[in-house]
Amino acid sequence: MEGGDTPRWMDMPSIAESQPEPVSPAEAYHDLGDIYPDAPVPSMRGEAIIHRAVLQDSSGIETLFDWVAAGDVAIVELKRLIHRDVEFANCVTRLQELIEGDLGGALIQVGDDRLILLPADFATLKGVENEVFAPDA
Repeated sequence: MEGGDTPRWMDMPSIAESQPEPVSPAEAYHDLGDIYPDAPVPSMRGEAIIHRAVLQDSSGIETLFDWVAAGDVAIVELKRLIHRDVEFANCVTRLQELIEGDLGGALIQVGDDRLILLPADFATLKGVENEVFAPDA
């Protein structure tokens, strides 16, 4: 290209066939999760959210702590972590420190490979240790 020449464009039939006209939606759609990623949604504390999680390694502890700190319950499966003795012991110790120590919540063992993490609101319930799912019941 010499001087101020602009590139020449050629219409190619194969391009037009592979790229049909875009379909326009019937209604406008807005992904509110993208528009408001941290929306100030009021919490309805009359109802608890129960999260289910699989703890793969210690990197998931912060998320569990955030859930319990927000007043939610978490049921955590530890199957993948239980055979790594040192990491397993560290995770359980850290959960106890954060949830029981810092938040006043409770950890309840359910079977050999699950924990229920309860916030302080739920930790005041007595008699859970006598329920069917308790290990010594």
